[in-house]
Amino acid sequence: MVKIALQVSGWLLAHLPEFLVRALAHVIALLVYCGLPGRRRLIHSNLHHAFPERDAAWREATARACLSRFTETGLLSLASPYLSAERMRTIIRATPSLHEVYAAHRASPHPVLICAPHFAYWEVLTAMPLLEQPFPEFGAIFRPLDNAAADAFVKAARERHGIRLLSRRDGFQEAVRILRRQGFVGILYDQNAGNQGALTLLLDRVCSTTELVGLLAQKFSARTVGLYARRLGFWRVEIRMEPVAHDGTTESVTVNLNCWLERLLRTDDNLCASWLWGHQRWKTQDAPHARFRLEQKRNLLADELRLRGLPALPRRTRLWVRLPNWLGDVVMALPLLRALRAARPDAEITFVAKGAYLPLLGQLGLADRLRPLPRKGGLAYFGDFRAARAEFIDCCLLLTNSTRGDLEAWCTGARQRFGVARPGKPRWLLTHRYKLPADYDEAQNHQFSLWTDFLRSFGLTQPADLKPFHLAAPAHPSTPAPIGLICGSENTPAKRWPVGHWRALIAALPEQRFVLFGTPNDRAITGQVAAGFGGRVENTAGQTGLVEFAQRLQSCRLLVANDTGGMHLANALGVPLVALFGPTNPVRTGPVFASGVTLLQPPGCPRTGGGSLADLPPETAVAAVNARLSVGHTPS
Repeated sequence: MVKIALQVSGWLLAHLPEFLVRALAHVIALLVYCGLPGRRRLIHSNLHHAFPERDAAWREATARACLSRFTETGLLSLASPYLSAERMRTIIRATPSLHEVYAAHRASPHPVLICAPHFAYWEVLTAMPLLEQPFPEFGAIFRPLDNAAADAFVKAARERHGIRLLSRRDGFQEAVRILRRQGFVGILYDQNAGNQGALTLLLDRVCSTTELVGLLAQKFSARTVGLYARRLGFWRVEIRMEPVAHDGTTESVTVNLNCWLERLLRTDDNLCASWLWGHQRWKTQDAPHARFRLEQKRNLLADELRLRGLPALPRRTRLWVRLPNWLGDVVMALPLLRALRAARPDAEITFVAKGAYLPLLGQLGLADRLRPLPRKGGLAYFGDFRAARAEFIDCCLLLTNSTRGDLEAWCTGARQRFGVARPGKPRWLLTHRYKLPADYDEAQNHQFSLWTDFLRSFGLTQPADLKPFHLAAPAHPSTPAPIGLICGSENTPAKRWPVGHWRALIAALPEQRFVLFGTPNDRAITGQVAAGFGGRVENTAGQTGLVEFAQRLQSCRLLVANDTGGMHLANALGVPLVALFGPTNPVRTGPVFASGVTLLQPPGCPRTGGGSLADLPPETAVAAVNARLSVGHTPS
């Protein structure tokens, strides 16, 4: 039935007036464009990634032309077995480049590899013998179709003018023999070769390119020629051949063929509209289990950078990271975000976070872009994320656990959305979930460890970097560096050490200078702590932005702090730390960076927290401070 349907369809198309076939192609392309929104979005996404500098009108026109041309190609493929040689000669036209390649071969026989990218009108390439006589021995490697009847129909149509089709399954040896006889072998040059290909660049994005051309070129010292059909009108094309220069190595052939293809796409809008944009050509590094690393058996990216003269990989994989809402959680995630930056050097990483955090995050150099959470509320809040659909985000990594965060990511239209799913909270709006086992005890496991397991399950093998960060900051005064104190707590009063205990600590260290940090809401507390101590206690609560706060923290010789975001920030900046934990759980939320840390809990308090900070005596903190000071630290 399949064979009969193909034969009938092809015969009708070959005998209909051309204007009717053109109208049919137009209708089919329009139906595909309007009826397959997923395919339409993929085309627009590929064009936006490849040509971010082009405007939306150009991308829209190119997307429509692309579908139209591949519809024309499909109809021509059906009709071609029933088109006479005379009719085919009205459809195809030779260019001087075609004759030059064959003339050079007749003058100096040599094995030749003909490389055809995924341009429309590929079917007419098998009619080249109609344009060149005498025609050399020519075999084309092809992938047989799964349907036997369809495969027989296509094979017969493509061989009718004299080019032999060699199946990838059992015809490769014949291709080798043709090259040894100084003949031509045609290969579809593919940048979606999966695990069998090599990591390369195409239009500044990492893809997997077949090395078959390069391997054969190196083995047989073959000339490499690019072949394509350039559209002149409906069912009217010209066939072009262009030699591709290389140094004879597999790596050079593979890279330079991609460079040749890029030049065609970037300099010729006609050809650009004929390329197969509706294909997931760059999906090789999208596999969920390996999403957060960049690796393959064969990796030519170093050769790419060398041959192209690039200092680093272009960052074209669009990765959004939705950061937590609390500063402490943001800081605890930084070692993993640093590992992610190293593991995906091809990623353009965007941090999505509270606007107050962005100036500080910008100084850490882990993100390419910073996006503040919208200030508006209600539906307008999610409308801001909906507008991001026009940015064609590839992947969202969520370090939040809220339905709101899931809605944000869903609204962006990101193809992949990763998060942690806890028992009883399936998070259906995510595409990929790390499911916590029902018996997983979060009280006995650090949040950082959970995130590590989450990211490893999706491919992050780069170890977390726990080295402290260093901020560029004004030179600190020559006076002895102060001890910093964080006496408040933004979200939980029970996390605050009593005012009297703070004052006792200061009084017990009369030779030390202190600086008090905090938010405007902490001003009342820090005012009570500082009262009566004169100039050796500076109260800066509410007077510094986050960046200045971090710079001042970095200049401290030591910090004593409640369990707060500022405590984690000091730890991330390498400041020695005496951290006071009472009701909260240091096993789950303790400092993570490789800096000197002393954790203090009230007597008798379980290691997972639950005690009262009022029961932690000042003398214990004084002893811990003196012990830390004796170790010594040179503040930045």
